[in-house]
This record gives sequence, structure tokens and C-alpha cells, in this order.
Amino acid sequence: MNTTPTGKPRVAYFCMEYGLHSDFKIYAGGLGILAGDYLKGAKDHNYPIVGIGLKWKQGYTDQRITEEGKVIDTYPVYKDDFLKDTGVTVSVTIRNREVKCKVWLCDSFGNAPVYLLDTDVPGNEDSWICGQLYGWFGEERIAQEMVLGIGGVKALRALNIPVDVYHFNEGHALFAGFELMREKLEAGKSYEEAYQATRNEIVFTTHTPVVQGNESHYIDRLLYMGADNGVFTKKQLKQLGGSPFNMTVGALRLSRNSNAVAQLHAVTANKMWKKVKDKMEIIGITNAIHRPTWVDHRMIEAAEKNGDVWSLHQENKRKLLAFVKERTGVQLKEDALLIGFSRRAVPYKRSDFIFSDRPKIDSLFRSGKLQIIFSGKAHPLDDRGKEIVANIVALTKEYPNSVVFLENYDMTIGAALVRGSDIWLNNPRRPQEASGTSGMKAAMNGVLNEGRDEWRVESQHPGWVVAGSLQPWCKRMADRGWV
Repeated sequence: MNTTPTGKPRVAYFCMEYGLHSDFKIYAGGLGILAGDYLKGAKDHNYPIVGIGLKWKQGYTDQRITEEGKVIDTYPVYKDDFLKDTGVTVSVTIRNREVKCKVWLCDSFGNAPVYLLDTDVPGNEDSWICGQLYGWFGEERIAQEMVLGIGGVKALRALNIPVDVYHFNEGHALFAGFELMREKLEAGKSYEEAYQATRNEIVFTTHTPVVQGNESHYIDRLLYMGADNGVFTKKQLKQLGGSPFNMTVGALRLSRNSNAVAQLHAVTANKMWKKVKDKMEIIGITNAIHRPTWVDHRMIEAAEKNGDVWSLHQENKRKLLAFVKERTGVQLKEDALLIGFSRRAVPYKRSDFIFSDRPKIDSLFRSGKLQIIFSGKAHPLDDRGKEIVANIVALTKEYPNSVVFLENYDMTIGAALVRGSDIWLNNPRRPQEASGTSGMKAAMNGVLNEGRDEWRVESQHPGWVVAGSLQPWCKRMADRGWV
């Protein structure tokens, strides 16, 4: 492997979304926030990494709540004037049509360089491929992933960026491996030689700990779209990813190393994919956060110097209360316990679980002794998720002075919540949460954790664990005196 003068391999990091700044709407949630933090950390520590992504014309949904409490999705067109024109354009063949992809550079947010491919180019028949992040349906998703993967490798070549390791953050980037295969086959290698050489260049991070949540496509559809990239037969595609073709399974087989995003998640992932042959064991590399983005530096200084952490926390709490008043008109109380909860609205995350025993909790909220701030979006096509949001909005009307919902979650809301809440709540169904880094952000801001994030068994941060029974992971924490 070639390396830089510092001995570090040169890495190209592929991801569908990046949370680099609140107003740069090319992120949806945790995957993008992690990717953004990763690239900022790489810049801070001078690691030789570049990011590859897509320039989303309308980003993810701007999700609003009507006066009647209904959830609606809006899609403004963003003008990201801070991006730099590299002067590079590459082409990807999709549905037997040439799609031109303009390449932009983003390095404006203290991040390692991120190159974004854009299909909104004059003359493109399919100019809206990069229209909406995670929008639309099967063919469009494949087209987006072809631009990310195939187009991403071509962009690296056109930019003359040398790469030793290709890091796929989730299975969306798998088609980059198909382009690496094509290059080697054209250079005269056999299929098996190209496969092994490509595998030696790829590492893969898996996130979603539910089989059904890992993306799959019909092989016939992949072939129609041209996603095979002239490399694979139908039989070979089935051998790589099964039928239907599972992007995660394909990435597990086409990578030399794979990792989960917490130690417990590694246990879950290895169990989940135990029937996948010809893959390496999935190791645990626990997620982390970019401290300058999410943590009040004064809290770190006060903790290290035995300073007045409590006064700083109360100051951040007052800032959060002012933020809530400005956004919603609701004035929460500084001297009452404040819970923060910010998650994507899906059933397994159980956003309104705290209200499941209404007789116990009702008086606390009605008296104002307990307050909670919710935030989070539902996927635009997820009606059940939107029901969850609507139910929480209804609770804000039932408890108007103690329950708040901040609509259209973004990084600004997230930063305010993890700094100013008294308690950070997370109560997903295990093992469906892979890591849960928002709890790390809260912990570093002096906020107590209440919940069942997968990273908690590796932490000595004080707090509580939610569990129906003393499961082994919970017992491990108890044995160490953490709960």
C-alpha cells in the first residue's frame, strides 16, 4: 500500500450525506452528522482523507407542521454559493444514457475536502437525479448511487487524487467498487484477480442493525439501470449480493474489513449477517463526535479545572429556553427538570414512550415539575413516522406549558438541545439502535443520560439505563458501578 510521508494511507470516504453545517442541507440525520464530524476530525488531525458525496438540489425535506397538526414536506431549491467549481465533469452511463456530473469542492466548514457530484447540468436528460436526498423510488435511488459510486471514482481520477483505501460509509457507495473492478478488468486482469485486488482496497462501515432496513434491489432492475457497470453477469451479482441484491451484503463481501459503529453493535451485526459467506468478521469501532461542533468548550475547561460546571449548564439551559420561546412562543421554566429527545420518527425509537404510562406521568407534566422538548423528522414516504410526529404535536396541545416540539430538525436545534437539556433521553428497542452519538454530545456538555444507547456500556458517564429486565449488557454496567 502506498502512503503519505507521514505513513498514513490516503483515503477516499464515500457517503450519501454530510452534516457539515446546519444551513448546508445535504444531510438527513445521524449518518450524515457522523460523516460531517468524521471529515472535520480528519481536518483537525491532518489525516489524508477526501470525501465523496452528492450535491442535493433540494436536500432532505423541510418538514413543517400545519396549524391543524399535520406533517407536510416542502422542498426549496438551495443555492450553495460557497461551493468551489473544480472545473471537472465526469460521465456515468445510466439507462443507456450519458449523465454528466459536475464536481464541486466543499471545504468551507473546517472539514477535509469533500467533492460533490451534481447532475443539474445543462443538457442532461436526467438532471434531477441529485434532486432529493433519499427521495423517490427504486430506479432513482439506484441512479443516485451510481453517480455516487461510479461517478465518485471517476471524479477522483479526473482530479488526480491518489487513493490507497476506499471507505464506504453504508452500502450506498457499493457501486464505487464496481468501477474499481471495471478499471482492473480493462487493464487486463481476470475477474477473480480484479475482484481480489478491489477487495483489498475497500473498507466498509455498516450502520443499520435491522435486515429489512438494509437496502436491496431486484437484479433485473440493476441490469436495466446499468449498475452492473459492464462487470458482472446476473449470476455473479447474485453471488455477490444475493437476490434481491442486498447492498450491505455486497459491501461486506467486497471489502477487506468491515466495522460496526459500537462494540455491542458489532455483536448484533455479526449475528445478523452470520449466514453471509466469504466476508470478514465485523469489528466494532465506536462512533465519536466532533467536539468543537457540538460541545461548549467552557464545559470541558470547567470539568478539567474543577470549575463551576453547574453555572455553565444553567446558562446553556437558559439559552435553550430562549431558543424554544423564539421558535414556539412557549416559555419553559428554568427551575423545572428539562428532558431533551431528538430522534428520527420511526416506531423502534419510541419517541413518545415516556407517555406510555399516562397515570404516572400526567401529573408531573400538568404541574410543570417535568418538561420535555421533542424534535425529529419522519421520512417523507413514512406515513407511520408522520403519525408519530403528529401524536407528539397533539401532546404539546394537551400539555402546552411543558411539552414542546421543535419542527424541521436540523443541526442548530440539535446543538441547542444537547447543550441545554438537563437529561438526555433515548429509549429505542434493542438492538435496533446502532450507536446513538447524540448522547455522547449531551454527556460532554454535562447532561445526564437516561436510555439505552449502544455506546453506553463503553462509557463511564453517569446516568441511568432503561431496561425491561437486567439484560447482560445492563448487568455489565451495573457490575462496573455505572448505574
